Amino acid sequence: MIITDLANEVSRRVEAVGDGLSEALFEPVIRIGVTGLARSGKTVFITSLVSNLLDRGRMTQVAAISEGRVLGAYLQPQPDVTVPRFDYENHRAALLGPKPHWPESTRAVSELRLSLKVQPAGLLAGLQKPRTVHLDIVDYPGEWLLDLALLDKTYAQWSAEVLDRLAARPEGAAYLDAIHDVDGASQLEEPKAQFLAQRFTEYLNTARDAGYYDCTPGRFLLPGDLAGSPVLTFAPLPESDTPRRSLAREMARRFEAYKAKVVKPFFQDHFARIDRQVVLVDALGAIHRGPKAVEDMRQAMTDILSAFRPGKNAFLNRLLLGKRVERILFAATKADHLHHRQHGKLTAIMEALTRDARDRAQFAGARTQSLSLASLRTTVEETVDHKGRQLDCVRGTLLDGGKQAAFFPGELPEDPNHILSAAKSGSDKWLQEDYQFMAFAPAELSLKPGFGPPHIRLDRAAQFLIGDRL
Repeated sequence: MIITDLANEVSRRVEAVGDGLSEALFEPVIRIGVTGLARSGKTVFITSLVSNLLDRGRMTQVAAISEGRVLGAYLQPQPDVTVPRFDYENHRAALLGPKPHWPESTRAVSELRLSLKVQPAGLLAGLQKPRTVHLDIVDYPGEWLLDLALLDKTYAQWSAEVLDRLAARPEGAAYLDAIHDVDGASQLEEPKAQFLAQRFTEYLNTARDAGYYDCTPGRFLLPGDLAGSPVLTFAPLPESDTPRRSLAREMARRFEAYKAKVVKPFFQDHFARIDRQVVLVDALGAIHRGPKAVEDMRQAMTDILSAFRPGKNAFLNRLLLGKRVERILFAATKADHLHHRQHGKLTAIMEALTRDARDRAQFAGARTQSLSLASLRTTVEETVDHKGRQLDCVRGTLLDGGKQAAFFPGELPEDPNHILSAAKSGSDKWLQEDYQFMAFAPAELSLKPGFGPPHIRLDRAAQFLIGDRL
């Protein structure tokens, strides 16, 4: 195992040297990872971003585009032929077709290469030919990213943490009942291990549906071709003696196998090669569910940041030490569910939510930014008189029923600490406001030539992610 690991490490170093030289001497490649917590809209983000870079009329905040230096854009096959291609064309058809609907969510890693023809800037720009910059966009489930935190934990540590969480949640009662009379030191019986793994998987699905974010191991929710395999047949148990061939000893062995055979390959093959990272968050949905959901989301973002190796990708750094994530964007999605007057408050809440995470990660060189955006705008704004009070509302087509409705979600606080303090204190509900959330369907659109789908601040997100390289 040690010799194999060393060989893999040497192979990755050689590949990194080749990639670094190729990018430095020929056509630069920017690998952008896109992930998100539950129901955050990764597929819509990627689809709208690509569509708006192909038809750039709405991307005025990208400096190279506003200066007229992006001369063209086109899709081409990604270099990694073993990774499924992001299904851009069908996702775009779902969002912009005659009967628009939300596309299916991310269930595995996929990738798409978008190439931009860019005229260099500067004093000597007129003497230089246009160059090609490749954007390799990698889409992967947020649950897989949270799995990286498992690498530093033993089975006993992980079990203790999970069982503590389950004891505080009504969704965990069924699993706790299932293990009430289970003795981890007893002889392994495969049917019992499968039964416990199934009950634990049911809890993870229920917890995710209830809005919790710490639903790991992620492959229990999205097993793919690993469904039914021993590497996904373990579950947390109370600490006990672990004699050979005992249930707890086998659970621990499978937990370690999950880290070695599932989590580490994902890190080595995909995550460790990312230059820029987007983390999408449905902050409005968490606020609607209450303070405990917001605190759970904040802790999940802290775990996410602990997985990154921040720092600047200097040329020698890339060749000798491997890549480090240079920029991380935290984006609160579905900003179109709020009147624009509240967007600044939503951004402030995102900044406050990520503050502890940034400090804990001790970023040495990576840049981070928080932003509120809507990848695809589904609403229009209007002001409604309600009992003598002027309410800034949004109007759209309701996802459930298809009717048009004006909606006021509540007034976010000017001070984001009003949200964070209630979340950190463990309050069951907000003291001053009852924040509502409405699900809207994509609107029917008729796009002008040269214009991508309508959005809110998607161009600012693109400028932060790639503007310095164009």
